[in-house]
Order: sequence, then structure tokens, then C-alpha cells
Amino acid sequence: MPKKNKFVFFKLRYRIYELKLHRGTIMSGFIKKTLKMIGSAIFAGVFALALFPGYVAADDVYPDNPDDGVITQNEQQTDLLNEKHDNWPQINAAAYILYDATSGAILLGKDYETQKEPASMTKVMTILLALERLDMNTVITVNSAMAKEINALEKDYVRLGLQEGEEITVRDLVYASVLKSANDCCIVLGMHMAGTEAEFCKIMNEKAEELGCRNTHFTSSFGYAKPDNLTTAYDLSLILQEAVTNTDYSKIAKTYTYKISATNKYSSTRELTNSSRFISTADFKYDYYVGGKTGYTDSAGNTLCAAAKKDDRVLIGVLFNAGSSTSRYRDMIKLFDYGYTAFTTVPITESEFTPILNDTRNQMVRLMSETNLYISEMKTALTSYVTTTSSRAQLGSTNKIDLSKTTIDSMAEEQTLEIPLCKVYSDKTYVVGKVVVKIEQKAGVIEINPKKKTHLTDVRRVLITFAILSGMILTVIVIALIFRANIIKRRRNESTRRANML
Repeated sequence: MPKKNKFVFFKLRYRIYELKLHRGTIMSGFIKKTLKMIGSAIFAGVFALALFPGYVAADDVYPDNPDDGVITQNEQQTDLLNEKHDNWPQINAAAYILYDATSGAILLGKDYETQKEPASMTKVMTILLALERLDMNTVITVNSAMAKEINALEKDYVRLGLQEGEEITVRDLVYASVLKSANDCCIVLGMHMAGTEAEFCKIMNEKAEELGCRNTHFTSSFGYAKPDNLTTAYDLSLILQEAVTNTDYSKIAKTYTYKISATNKYSSTRELTNSSRFISTADFKYDYYVGGKTGYTDSAGNTLCAAAKKDDRVLIGVLFNAGSSTSRYRDMIKLFDYGYTAFTTVPITESEFTPILNDTRNQMVRLMSETNLYISEMKTALTSYVTTTSSRAQLGSTNKIDLSKTTIDSMAEEQTLEIPLCKVYSDKTYVVGKVVVKIEQKAGVIEINPKKKTHLTDVRRVLITFAILSGMILTVIVIALIFRANIIKRRRNESTRRANML
């Protein structure tokens, strides 16, 4: 096990960082051969000076811990729920959520993972799939199977009045589903896409899983009062997010009136007025509203999901079993207003980390200059946004690369380091990404940089020169001794020969 050296401290931009180093023995093949030639004394000297600190491996620097003041990327979705908020809005709903779709943070919530009946909020998924899969100009004919499902609807369920054999466009069906909450239109759209209501519900559930929904099980295309047609406030926020950000759902949901032309079964024009009070009334008009859906059944109560967009920041609210048809709008506006004033969503860009990343790279290059290591790749992976409280954000932040548990292994052929990148506020540190550094061994022997002169370099050169000279001297001495021995031997042989002759 390599012996640990003292810590080496680097002063990088914004703060001091600590880099742990481990000793490793690094000797070129040339020095090894020289050491064998010139004896143990010179070996000891060269060996001692060839020691160079240099071990590095990545650690899990910040494990998830809600009490340590460091907010990992895993913790950022729910961390704000642990904070005490001033003037927290009082929401009269059995379950609700305020979700920041820009950053993925949950700002406020109650039982937002508890399964509830969504009622007509179910239609958001049906319309999302229709907008993704169908051409708006396609004409659909209401077949007998569709008519049977429509006729099975209870009398108090809202309908457009579709009849068997009626020909109507996808566009008309979509607008009627959103603006009028027409249940028969959703049935026709779903069955057109899948053949049967049951098969379409399978598609709905597959899409929900694709979007990251964790507790959703649809058994109706329109929100029938079924005890097994269930979702959660969190899951529904993901579905609405997809609809308003990646389709024309927002354009449709904000339409005040829409006209359906006469069809082969309906002789006059049908004019639809948007039933959302965010659009149709002055009392609940909300300038930042970009789409949503209401719902009601006796078992589900009053429900509402809505999205708002202000300064390119999208917030989504979902209410289950709200107090009344009116209070659900009032409570949703409370959530939006609080979300935009009490919280701030900060964009994270690679350019803001460039200075400290460059400093870190330069420090690592200098550290490895006397080794056979080099940085073969260095890249960053960052989250796009972080949401925190407005009061915290107003105090400002600094950026940091945390090297406190990073070490380089001087003996490894190849190693990959993952070093945390952080945004530091006065009382909290948010981990916003990482820099991935790949380090490899150079091919061949260690190269000594002639442009970089250090005390170690000079001493090493003297020792190498001394070793070469010593080897040459030893060789000369050995040759001289052999030559002298040969002369003495010849003289003795000559003396012996003369003595025998006498």
C-alpha cells in the first residue's frame, strides 16, 4: 500500500481546495539499468528522489442526507418541501402539488403521491396522445362500436352529441374535448387510435410510464367515475407538462371560442365556449395561464390541473377534491403567485464554470508533470436548472469544484475521475453536476520536460550523469585490472620458460 504524503493545497478561484496525494514509486527503465551497474549506494540515492506523490480516485463525495446542508441532484426535487416558508398559501384540497416544470422541483404539496380519481383531468392524456399520433385534418367516422360506448354514458355526462355514422375531423373532436369536456369525443378519439376503449387505456398507461409517472392506472379515456381510474398530483403534473410544452395543447386550451362546421349528421354549426374560468371570466383571468383541465364527479369532487408560464419558467398545479368549483381556481392562483414570488429557478451554464475548470486542469497538469500521466479527456455534465428560495438567491452564490476527496493513482494505466460541481449559497450547497476527467499513462518511458526546471530535475540530472560516469570509470578500472593481470601472467610465464632453459 503506497505511503500517504502530506496534503498539498491549491488556491483556486473562489476558495481553497484540498487534493489528497498518495506516494508511488516511478523509475524509468534507464535508471533501473544504471542502478544495477553502479551499486547499492547510488541506488539508494536515486530511489529516494524518484518517489513522487500521485494517486487519484473518485469518491461518492456527497451521499444523500437532508440534514447536511448539501443538496445532491437526487435531493433537489423535494428539498424545498423541508423548508419553513413564510405566508405559505392555505389550499383547500385533499391533495395538491405545485411543480416547477423547468427544474423538476416540487415547490409545495400535500399527499401528491397518493392515488386519487382525476375525473375529466384524464382527458389531458387522451388529447396528448391524439396530438402526438393523429393528423388534425383526418376525418373519423363514428362506427357502431363507438356509438355503443357513447350510448352507455350516464345522462349527466357532457357530450357533443355525436351520432353513429357521423363524420367529423380530429381537430373538432380535440377542441370539443378540451373546451367543452365532451366525453363522447374522447371515446371516439381513443377508439380510433386503438380499436377499443380497453386497448386505448393500455396505450395511456404505457405513455404514463414513459413520462415517469409512478402511480397511474387509467381505465377510462375520458375520466369515468371508476374506482380503478387513478393517478396522483405528481403524475398528472408530468402529463400536463408534456402536453403544454411539446404539443399544441396550450394553444387549444387558451382558445376562447371554437366553431364546428355542420356534418353529415348535424345540419348547423356548433359553437363552443371555453369552460375554463381562467379564460372565460374576468374574476379568475390569469395572464400567465397556458393550459389545463377541470374535472368533477361525485366520487372525485372538484379537480383542476393548470400550467402557467412567466419569464420562460413553467409552473404546474394540480388539485384533487378541491373545496368547490370556485375555490379550486382561487387556490390555483394562490399557488402560482406564491411559486413565482417565493422561489427562483436559476439556469446552470457550462461557461460560468469555465474559469475554475481551467484552473483545475492546469493544477492537475502541473501535479502530473513529473509522472508518466496525462489528461486524455475532460468533460462536464450539468443539470440545466436549480430552484431555490428567492430570499436565498438574492444573497448571491459562488461556483465551486470540490476536490476534497479526489486523488490520482500514479500507477494506474487508466482512471476516470468524477468531481462534483457545486453552486454555493450562504446556507446551502447545490450539487449541479460533475466534471469527468480521464487520465492515462503515456506510452513508453517517462519523459522529463526540458522546459520545466525544478530542484528535483537538477538533482536527477546530476545523479544520472554521476551514474554514467561511475559506470564508465568502473569499466575502465576493470579493463585496466584485466590488462595488468595479463601482463603479470605473461611475465611469469617468460620467467618460468627461461628458468627451464637453464
